[in-house]
Amino acid sequence: MKTKILLFLFLALSLSMAKAGSLPMPLPDYQPRFGRAQPVVAVVADNEMTELTDFVVPYAVLKASGTAQVLSVATGSGVVHLYPALKMQAETTMTEFDQTYPQGADYVIVPALHNVQAAVLQNWVRAQAARGAVIVGICDGVWVLAHAGLLEQRRAVGFWYSMDSLQKQFPNTTWVRNQRYMADGKIITTTGVTASLPVSLALVASIAGHERATALASELGINDYLSTHDSQQFNMSLAHVTTIAGNWLRFWSHEEIALPLSTGVNDIALALYADAWSRTYRSQVKTFASSMQAVQSRYGLQLLPDAVADAPVLEKLKKEHHWLTDIAPALAMDKALQEIGKAYGQATRALVSTFMEYPQ
Repeated sequence: MKTKILLFLFLALSLSMAKAGSLPMPLPDYQPRFGRAQPVVAVVADNEMTELTDFVVPYAVLKASGTAQVLSVATGSGVVHLYPALKMQAETTMTEFDQTYPQGADYVIVPALHNVQAAVLQNWVRAQAARGAVIVGICDGVWVLAHAGLLEQRRAVGFWYSMDSLQKQFPNTTWVRNQRYMADGKIITTTGVTASLPVSLALVASIAGHERATALASELGINDYLSTHDSQQFNMSLAHVTTIAGNWLRFWSHEEIALPLSTGVNDIALALYADAWSRTYRSQVKTFASSMQAVQSRYGLQLLPDAVADAPVLEKLKKEHHWLTDIAPALAMDKALQEIGKAYGQATRALVSTFMEYPQ
């Protein structure tokens, strides 16, 4: 009898653990504040350099969810240069945001930025945290949180390339592997670049529930938004170093990947595709439009073209890349990797996948 009871308990525990493993890691539930109908989400940008996918994906996913008021907030006025491709004009600056929302944001999303120790950035993020905002560090945006002192005595994850340096510089933080994103109180951190997709959906779930996040994931072309991750598959191997050197030195075969900017272009698809193609060490994305005026994306970003193309050229580009408005946007990553593998070989495809920390 005891054996049967123990067996039953073991099976029940195993089923419970299996079920838990198939569910996304919960983030802190949204707590409405200040009588707001929706949470205010500030997605931070550094004018000098902001990582493209880290920034665009959370902005667009939360906008697409319809569950939050999402704003692009730059450190200063003027053009925001995204890396490794694209440019944009932010909706507001940190100073202007503080004037409009003196009580602060409900969520602050920090992508990888160039000036991680800039005083204006550090002070603003700390002030938002002090006002009760949930602070989210995407990829190397974790450096900003660490320098701001927000990761002291906390558990966090980070971009694989930076983990050793993070551990050395911030020993009072417990650096966790094999988690794509995680929360410690009101601080959320993620692994590299493409982790912006699952964590953005997890944020939607924390605001509007798992059902809404799951429905949106399906619309975007994603099966789930689990936090499980195999960190060991991402490292700078000798093969990657050789590929970088070979691609970089093959300067005569470097090429420009021309993409059209037109009103309604899917932000997520464009970001993933442009990001991937601009990391091969053989190619660089360049955007074209009918004028140098800002072009509004599907979810409201004001994108700035790199150059003007005449009508016939632009129409040809739009036909070639019609999928930028039609595709389930998350599939743009796989599309880019397949094309890169075909054009430059599997070694370059593997390199790009590794730098974007994209599970294969």
